[in-house]
Amino acid sequence: MIPAANLGAEDAAQAFADFVQIVQRLRKECPWDKEQTHASIKHLLIEEAYETVEAIDHNDLNELKKELGDIFLHVVFHAVIAQETDAFSLKDIIVTESEKLIRRHPHVYGDLQVQDTATVLSNWEKIKQTENGGKPKGALSGVPKQLPALLQAERIQEKAAGVGFDFLDAEGAFAKVEEEIEEFKSATPQDAEGEFGDILFSLVNYARFKGISPENALRRSNQKFMQRFSYIETALQDQQKSMSDATLQEMDVLWEESKL
Repeated sequence: MIPAANLGAEDAAQAFADFVQIVQRLRKECPWDKEQTHASIKHLLIEEAYETVEAIDHNDLNELKKELGDIFLHVVFHAVIAQETDAFSLKDIIVTESEKLIRRHPHVYGDLQVQDTATVLSNWEKIKQTENGGKPKGALSGVPKQLPALLQAERIQEKAAGVGFDFLDAEGAFAKVEEEIEEFKSATPQDAEGEFGDILFSLVNYARFKGISPENALRRSNQKFMQRFSYIETALQDQQKSMSDATLQEMDVLWEESKL
């Protein structure tokens, strides 16, 4: 087998063709694969995406290679299922995506001049709105409803900013955060949840101005909390104590130790 690093274009094309044949054969001969539909395996695609993110978080390139392979399998598998009813083919997927990339990069494949990444993203959103047979799309129409709420908020704000609906600067975005906090403080019990949501939404917007991914930031904080909490549990076990036996003061001391 040729090492991946030494694969030329022809070798990669052959490996691609061999892989497609494997999936096609599994679809015909494996009882489980034969039973699957687009709907029946959609949750597995989400699972593979999260496992890919975890590999990136851990900077585990060997695991990342495997997880990307699993995602690639899902792309090919969906294409094979679709081709059975002449809905679309793997070639259709590749051609459609290639055309889209060329169309949305006129600064690379055309004569458009851009100054920075912000201009590229703005042009991307403007071009995207014209891709509905000439009928303009809503700026937020491409935000998946199934996204986790924090990530969805980030995408909503990116798209709104892409068409000019945005604060002038980070200070303005943070002033909105402070405004929402004050509204939450005076909210009725019935309105508290909505007002708290507004705080989160405005924080996500401020994070965008600071170049911070809210999803990544919260995942990092979650991991940090779990590590410190685990330290407390282990330390108490070494003292032959359970957390229910320890005082809050004892646990707080261990919490501070865990930071070191």
